[in-house]
Amino acid sequence: MKPLFVISCPFDTFSGYGARSRDLVKAIIETDKYEVKLLSQRWGNTPFGFCSSDPQWNFLLEHMITDPSNQKQPDIWMQITVPNEFQPVGKFNIGCTAGIESNVCPGDWIEGLNRMNLNFVSSNHSKKIFEDCEFEKRNKQTNALESTVKLEKPVEVLFEGADINIYKVLDKIPQSDLYASLMGIKEKFAYLFVGHWMEGDMGEDRKNVGLLVKAFLETFKNKMNRPALILKTSQVSSSYYDREEILKKIKKIKKTVNSKNLPNIYLLHGEFSDNEINELYNHPKVKAMVNLTKGEGFGRPLLEFSLVKKPIICSGWSGQTDFLDSKLTCLLGGQLTNVHPSTKNQFLLPESKWFTVDHAQTGFYLKDVFENYKNYTENAKRQSSKNKTKFSWNAMKLKVDELLTQYIPEFPKEVKLALPQLKKIEIPKLKKING
Repeated sequence: MKPLFVISCPFDTFSGYGARSRDLVKAIIETDKYEVKLLSQRWGNTPFGFCSSDPQWNFLLEHMITDPSNQKQPDIWMQITVPNEFQPVGKFNIGCTAGIESNVCPGDWIEGLNRMNLNFVSSNHSKKIFEDCEFEKRNKQTNALESTVKLEKPVEVLFEGADINIYKVLDKIPQSDLYASLMGIKEKFAYLFVGHWMEGDMGEDRKNVGLLVKAFLETFKNKMNRPALILKTSQVSSSYYDREEILKKIKKIKKTVNSKNLPNIYLLHGEFSDNEINELYNHPKVKAMVNLTKGEGFGRPLLEFSLVKKPIICSGWSGQTDFLDSKLTCLLGGQLTNVHPSTKNQFLLPESKWFTVDHAQTGFYLKDVFENYKNYTENAKRQSSKNKTKFSWNAMKLKVDELLTQYIPEFPKEVKLALPQLKKIEIPKLKKING
């Protein structure tokens, strides 16, 4: 009998953590070593129903637990979420998280990691932050030092593998509405950004979309020959209101640039399938990806884009540096700066820092990749080949199998009681004695 492996995760949500959950669950199922059951969890305000809407993932619904109250203790329990939510439920417990985007994590995250037998993180950046963090735990009444909180349980890096059957160079791009829309823009060269536009003042939101817009406008203002910038972004949803808020932000930034002759910025808004995203990456007018992120636990869109053999301009700090080689990619220098009050939340501590790119380098590479594009394409091909081998979903599947085999103990197996068969005993018959 296979060990019971229960995984609590947002596998059925339209979210980044949902995609991570689906990939990891599928890999564990395909090892064929465990009886895998799934507990469906929410992820923020993202909607449910992903698996029923995508035939490729329908099979996961067959593993879903419909009545959690009628379950025995699992041999292996995994939670895919933020670490403060980790709770040991099984005989062996695994926490899985993308990790942290800044240089300090909350103390209750370390406590959560310590509740588990083993933890998986998406990048070496996250692992280092967890290993380096140390906190003093004090009595709330007396302020006396009670203990020091630091990582005590093992943390292993389990990268987020890309599906190379989807994310790849297309021999022929489908003549879809998306294709036609992008062919309709007048520029022949477009930079692409993919990611959420989160809370924060300009230059302070985590993905740094505001500064990207500003830097692009300043770099190419008043130029006769110039590229476009395509933003595939949203704030929290694919609603009409969300789209209008994004357009207002772009308009507000444009007003800060001292010119009436500005390059064009185009907004793509709404839900895209993986295949549609790959079509976007392959579009002949999309020449390079740019991302001035302040911090990533991993940076999945950057990995997936790298597989289409086009250049990338990106911040040179945090999770994405695991798979973006500084010799093959335009990794921007910069410095760690304090997280701004406008973007702080329960996970970003007031004393934490993250990355601010060097503005001069940003402008230089935006201009140079546009003007000398062929100088960057050969390295982009080499980066693609490297990532296709080392950071594919299949490579991730092999890695998780290796880690589970290394750490999970042998569990006592139920043995069916086999009693020996007894020979039939013949009882002698009593003879009647005549008296």
